[in-house]
Amino acid sequence: LISYTTNKFPSEYVPTVFDNYAVTVMIGDEPYTLGLFDTAGQEDYDRLRPLSYPQTDVFLVCFSVTSPASFENVREKWFPEVHHHCPGVPCLIVGTQTDLRDDPSVREKLAKQKMQPVRKEDGERMAKELGAVK
Repeated sequence: LISYTTNKFPSEYVPTVFDNYAVTVMIGDEPYTLGLFDTAGQEDYDRLRPLSYPQTDVFLVCFSVTSPASFENVREKWFPEVHHHCPGVPCLIVGTQTDLRDDPSVREKLAKQKMQPVRKEDGERMAKELGAVK
């Protein structure tokens, strides 16, 4: 979110507890203010995180294509949590770091663990199975 709202990558990783950003986007000729909330995924925040959910119009459930574990968390953690607290609110599944999917060092690191990057087809299949919006 930092990269999207500031048009630059942070120089180092900054762990999130709860961050929010606002950015204006144009849809046709109309400006809209998009409020983006980034919440902590750690188990320590499982009770605090849902406090940021009320009045959400759409959820972007993100995972890294270079982390099969984060992809599985979409099904095992994020979709159930979001639908429990906000039934009926649309969800999009977003694969991040797609530029690294074919990176040789990333592929080698995953191969050592008998894994591979998440394929586009896998993301599309999960989205369909979970009823994510397109």
